This record gives sequence, C-alpha cells and structure tokens, in this order.
Amino acid sequence: MPGKKSIYLVEDESHIQQLVKYNLEANGYSVSTFFSGEEMLSRCETDIPDMFILDVMLPGIDGYEILRRIRQNTNLKALPVIMLTAKGEEFDRVLGLELGADDYITKPFSIRELIARVKAVFRRSEQPQEVSQSVLSAGGITIDSERHEVVKDGKKIELTPKEFELLKILMQNRGKVMSRDVLLEKVWGFDYYGETRTVDVHIRYLRQKIENDDSKPEYIETVRGIGYRFI
Repeated sequence: MPGKKSIYLVEDESHIQQLVKYNLEANGYSVSTFFSGEEMLSRCETDIPDMFILDVMLPGIDGYEILRRIRQNTNLKALPVIMLTAKGEEFDRVLGLELGADDYITKPFSIRELIARVKAVFRRSEQPQEVSQSVLSAGGITIDSERHEVVKDGKKIELTPKEFELLKILMQNRGKVMSRDVLLEKVWGFDYYGETRTVDVHIRYLRQKIENDDSKPEYIETVRGIGYRFI
C-alpha cells in the first residue's frame, strides 16, 4: 500500500510486541519489530522509518540511550519518538521528554490510547510550518529554522527538538507574554495528554543552555501565574 507510514517498535516482551504490531498494522501502518536497540539502530543504517516506539527497559542499551542516539543522528533526529514503558514516575517522564521524546505512554495502556497517540504525533509532525522569518536574532542569540541551529555569541548550542521549538516561538513573539497553555498547544499539540508542568521543565533546561546564569535569566522571563516572555 503506497504511502503507508512505517514504524520501528523496540520491545523485548514478545506478547506486547505482537499486540502492538497487530493493532498498528490493522490501522494502516507498516511495523517492524526489534528486541534490542542495537538491532534497530543497525537497520536504520539502510532503512529509515517514519516513527520510533521505544520501550525503556531493554537488554543492552535502554530506551533512553536509543533516543539519545536518534537525536544525535543527522538522518534520524527529526523523526518522532514515543516512549513506551512500565515506569511512571515524574523523573522518568521528564528524562524522556528532555532527551527529545514526542510522547510518553506508561504500561499498562489501552491499545486505543496508543493508536490515538500515534495518530496525534504524526499529525503534529506533518503540520505545515508557519511562514515566518527563517532566521531570528536577539541579544546575541541567533536561531536558524531551516538549518535547525541555535548560535549564541558565535557558539553553537545543542537543543532538543522541543527546546528548539520553545525558543523559536518565544523569539517570534519577543516581548509578548506566552501562557503555558499556549506554549503547550503550539509545541506539543492541542491534543497532548501531558500537563503544563512539561513547559516549565523544558524552560528550565532551555535556560541552562542559553542563559549566562540560569538562576538570573536575562532572556526568558517568568511571568508569575501566566507563563514566559522573551526579553
């Protein structure tokens, strides 16, 4: 079937692997399954999917390390990633999101929820980019949307995809207060299942990378009770 979206699923529990594969394929996706991250990354050297679904607890390298390598790979870094894991603590969710995951689903989960999340992440990744300046500069920071690069005082800064989008939106709206809800909708999508605290976590990590002293931010101002503003 032409145009069928391909998904690489890394899951070491065979019954979950087959359950997810069957239902995703029933919904029109092409699914390749792997028991280890090493095996999946090896496949990516010759064939690249449209999305990754990664279990966290795996033999060999874990899901976080797979995600880290995906985000460091020029050919893979822009592809959507959903983390699938039995861990549910806030630390684990934050770590996955900080490393660049697009969504995070905790076991046990319903197949209907998984399908909905996959569709939502694909929709967000396929949304046309707003027509705007491809290069924005302010206070020594330059963000190039076409190259997906951020430079501060001549030095390149490595940001996760979500950090990049946050910074771009804040710079595009320089001087305007952006509420957490608006930022959540613009960066994660209106149908994202998470909380606005996700925005705060990403702003904290973003400040650590772009501020001279993240305890005394000069670029991203907190507007108490509302959200953030690029100044």
